[in-house]
Amino acid sequence: MPELIVPTVRLHTAWLDAHAEWGPGQHEDGFGLLPTDEVDTPAGFAAWVARLDDQSDSTKTPRAGKHQCTYRWIVEDERVVGGAALRHGEDDEYVQWAGHIGYGIRPSARRRGLATWAMIQLLDEARRLDLRRVLAVCALDNAASIKTIERCGGVFEGIGDTKFGHPVRRYWINL
Repeated sequence: MPELIVPTVRLHTAWLDAHAEWGPGQHEDGFGLLPTDEVDTPAGFAAWVARLDDQSDSTKTPRAGKHQCTYRWIVEDERVVGGAALRHGEDDEYVQWAGHIGYGIRPSARRRGLATWAMIQLLDEARRLDLRRVLAVCALDNAASIKTIERCGGVFEGIGDTKFGHPVRRYWINL
């Protein structure tokens, strides 16, 4: 049975295993991993987890140019199978191109409904944050994410661009 947990240094080795499965150059949606994050060493990993925890703290006001985001890991039997993120802002510039919700499932754990399960959990969290609706975006050709978003009530708005100029499908989910 999967769990959605707060990122923890306790699962450093399990997270590295999931990270390795994505392969070099791949992007793991939902983990909040930046190119500047150093996750291989215990100290670097702890600093990254602390940043995620700080960014998730809804009692703090985000620094200029930053956004609040709740990060969760999808874990089964101490194995990290995915990550999920819920960005808090409604008018936040980052949210406008990246969406409120991001998630990623490691390749060996896909096609089991974990993304849908995690998204439902994040939608419950969005309700607790008093969001009225959330934006979900995905790559034009990501059939699995299209199905996940639509299964969770996503209504297609149209095609938009990320800040990197990549076209994405945009969906709104009313809460």
